[in-house]
Amino acid sequence: MVQRVHLVGLRAVLLAMCSFFFLPSLLGLTIEDLRNDPDLTPERFAEHFANFKFQFRAQIQSPETFLATKSGDCDDFATLAADILRRKGYTPHMITVRTKKVVHVVCYIEETKAYLDFEKRKHPNRLVGASHSLAEIAQKVAESFNAQWTSVSEFTYEAGVKRLVSTVSRHNALAANQAEVKIASVTPAAN
Repeated sequence: MVQRVHLVGLRAVLLAMCSFFFLPSLLGLTIEDLRNDPDLTPERFAEHFANFKFQFRAQIQSPETFLATKSGDCDDFATLAADILRRKGYTPHMITVRTKKVVHVVCYIEETKAYLDFEKRKHPNRLVGASHSLAEIAQKVAESFNAQWTSVSEFTYEAGVKRLVSTVSRHNALAANQAEVKIASVTPAAN
């Protein structure tokens, strides 16, 4: 009888240890995990998505769906990055770059002078350095697709609604010599 109680107790301890150490990884990353990480930086944020799969969706997924399915696209990643990193004290800007081939969204972080790009999630250096220049960001994103950018926009995304902040077309920027159009200093209302 003592042996049986001991085995049941040992089994309970092992189950508790497995639940503590392995269950979170089995359940996947949650929005609470990201929000409650006291050491979360843009680099650390991006590391969490190395094994996510690209899956185009016409609409932005909820953060919970994106995290649970471990699949999504650039705007799922950028909107989640902007929300989480804003809560951590960073100043994110969501940027859409249009080329003839693709429309791509990245999340520029002022403090790091770099942007997070879902396409770079598996690379060792997940941040792409760039100035506040929309044209420079557009150029770097377009080059990663071997394309030429046609326009670049900054937008906000709150409560399921995208709001345009500014747009620059490549043609107008070059014609007006405005290649150094900067990211707007618009900060969305805090949650």
